[in-house]
Amino acid sequence: MSATDDERDTGVHVLPITVEYGGREITITPTLVETDRGPILIDVGPQGAREGIRTHLRSLGYDLADVWLVLVTHHDGDHAGGLAALLERVDAVVATHRAEAPYVSGESEPIAGDGDRYPPVDVDIELADGVRFSTLAGPMEVVATPGHAPGHVSLYLPDANLLVAGDALVADGDDALAGPKPRFTPAMERAIESVGTLADLEIEHTVCYHGGYVDRGTERIREIARQSRE
Repeated sequence: MSATDDERDTGVHVLPITVEYGGREITITPTLVETDRGPILIDVGPQGAREGIRTHLRSLGYDLADVWLVLVTHHDGDHAGGLAALLERVDAVVATHRAEAPYVSGESEPIAGDGDRYPPVDVDIELADGVRFSTLAGPMEVVATPGHAPGHVSLYLPDANLLVAGDALVADGDDALAGPKPRFTPAMERAIESVGTLADLEIEHTVCYHGGYVDRGTERIREIARQSRE
């Protein structure tokens, strides 16, 4: 979250990392969610992000080996490209939506790929909308938010009024919180429908993979959905 005390209270931690990707430097925000079994890592970044994640984990009192579940919001290389390298150091379960699994496992080529795909990995759990995980912040629910990718998911923690949006929303532009970027969203109309789905949730805080933590929620998401339909 934005403040250390908030992170300790919720057990949800943003892990901003600056990496090289696609010939440029980008800042990404994987998220760590604490559970009784150890941490869940949401997205891993591209190849080369592992050491940045390790540094964050150590600052929180964990090591890479403590991660028991890696949850991938979708298969894009900047979210899933570092999976193989991470799994060299982590004996973790890999979970992603059933529509994303063929891309992560190598059965299908990434939609946004440039022909030089990342090393594939096996998917252990194929997620569906409504699946819940128990965390120290209360239940964490999988919310299907397709559009940016066919099986894109966001994660909703109702007890904390917190949304981990993946790329369903962004926070790295002029607005504190904005909708998905058309340039990187193959099915924009479907993505806007997904924003409408998120607008029905009670959200006070949002974590975007691109832009990090934002102290905005339902009111702004409803505004984004309304403006996008005009």
